[in-house]
Amino acid sequence: MAAPKKSRGPAGGQGRPGRSLALILIAMVALTGGMFLADQPTPRLGIDLAGGTSITLEAKSEPGQESAINKTNMDTAVQIMERRVNGLGVSEAEVQTQGKSNIIVNIPKGTNSAQAREQVGTTAKLYFRPVLTVAQGTPTPTPSASTSGKPTPSGSPSAPTADKGKSSATPNASATTQGRAVTGALKTDTTPSPKASTTPKADATPSASAADEAAAAKLQKQFAALDCSSKASRAEAARGAKPTDTVVACSSEGDAKYVLGPAQVSGTDVDSAKAAIDQTNGQWIVQMEFTKGGAKKFQKITSQLAQQQSPQNQFAIALDGEVVSAPSVRTALSANAEISGSFTQQSAEDLANVLSYGALPLSFKEQSVTTVTAALGGEQLQAGLIAGAIGLALVVIYLVAYYRGLAFIALLSLLVSGILTYTLMSLLGPAIGFALNLPAVCGAIVAIGITADSFIVYFERVRDEIREGRTLRPAVERAWPRARRTILVSDFVSFLAAAVLFVVTVGKVQGFAFTLGLTTLLDVVVVFLFTKPVMTLMARTKFFASGHPWSGLDPKRLGAKPPLRRSRRVNAPTDPKEA
Repeated sequence: MAAPKKSRGPAGGQGRPGRSLALILIAMVALTGGMFLADQPTPRLGIDLAGGTSITLEAKSEPGQESAINKTNMDTAVQIMERRVNGLGVSEAEVQTQGKSNIIVNIPKGTNSAQAREQVGTTAKLYFRPVLTVAQGTPTPTPSASTSGKPTPSGSPSAPTADKGKSSATPNASATTQGRAVTGALKTDTTPSPKASTTPKADATPSASAADEAAAAKLQKQFAALDCSSKASRAEAARGAKPTDTVVACSSEGDAKYVLGPAQVSGTDVDSAKAAIDQTNGQWIVQMEFTKGGAKKFQKITSQLAQQQSPQNQFAIALDGEVVSAPSVRTALSANAEISGSFTQQSAEDLANVLSYGALPLSFKEQSVTTVTAALGGEQLQAGLIAGAIGLALVVIYLVAYYRGLAFIALLSLLVSGILTYTLMSLLGPAIGFALNLPAVCGAIVAIGITADSFIVYFERVRDEIREGRTLRPAVERAWPRARRTILVSDFVSFLAAAVLFVVTVGKVQGFAFTLGLTTLLDVVVVFLFTKPVMTLMARTKFFASGHPWSGLDPKRLGAKPPLRRSRRVNAPTDPKEA
């Protein structure tokens, strides 16, 4: 006699709903705790709710250079614009790409929008300038006091290589000596040559014009007062500098300040740049290739710099008026050059991107500028929340009137979905820069209907099983596979629509698409890990299992058929007369 087969439990894990509930409870606690640990108890508000200026820029390329508009170059442009806006003292500015050729800049209130538009709307300016003198980034004391520069370790002297120098000021150089160097820089030819020196000549005659004297005094005063530790000061020093001028500039880190001669090579003279590993010592370097015209310019300036003493043997790579690197020249360089020193992979890649971007024929056209006040956004948000509350109230009334006791399960599921959505929106602000704007609020309101629709699908499948004459517990399990397929197909269609909308649109509409897609994914999580397990537990209670009139599962109200009975197996008769 064959052993009886073991019966398998119903699909859906009827006997272990506690595991799913424990999992989603842990997720809720972890997200809530992370929200407070990240000091982000509320979602980050977008520009339309916080107030400020939103600028939409479109990248343009020169004829024949359409391939220059790509993801790498757009990301580099975003980094440059972020640096520009942050130089204005803005701490919550958002700069992000939208689509393939658009960049959105959201600047909160309190910022001069005209100045911000000027900063982000122009092409990055990259120049190679000779270093005339360098000092620490703090303001220089009075001439009687001494100031120390920050020594920088030299890099590899191998040719053709330039060492990545940050600052080469003499540690014991006095403010008076620096002042003489600045004054001499203007009195003499600012283009380095083997005989040029920033130290004033002993036999200098009074033939220097009064204009030169005034310019030298102004530059010396500006250099002494420059405080590179302040972002506002760095931005002010970089503003309005012309390629032909002798200027003062700060390092991008703010730890050094420079007097730089007129630009000898521009970013458009760079053909390409990339980060690589030096095979001889395993250190990161930046390899540059110049155009034909740029190679001649670079060879000329480096041949002159190579014969100078520090810091006049350095050339500064200045982006938007700030020095991103100041390597020392050991030998004349030509079409190919390497910048070596204390690079990490990230710093080498960053410098290579800066050099590459400066060579690209990219410019940005201002498409739109929108100014939104916080009061207007607050009124619209209030109206949106009122509309959402009215919609939620109507959904609750419908659920209670039609599903009665089942409405309790639906409301609990909506509450869990709301908690997950709120905590995720709060955490995504500092994580990926997500900001809650008005379209995103609309997406969250629409998601209420999508989530409620999933509950209704499952409830109706259960009620169909009861109409067929089954009791509640098997009805709950038999209805789940059918409801699960319908819910997954419906949510997939909603998520696909949100994904397409996110890809093909730009601007604030993407906030609607992102929120809609996020809440659709959360709907699947809530239905699988909360609604189904709670329904299984409720089916074990007397209130629901007995079909109470207020349970929403009363067989009489549902028009149930007589109970289904299993067909009994008739044994063969043993008495021949009974056959």
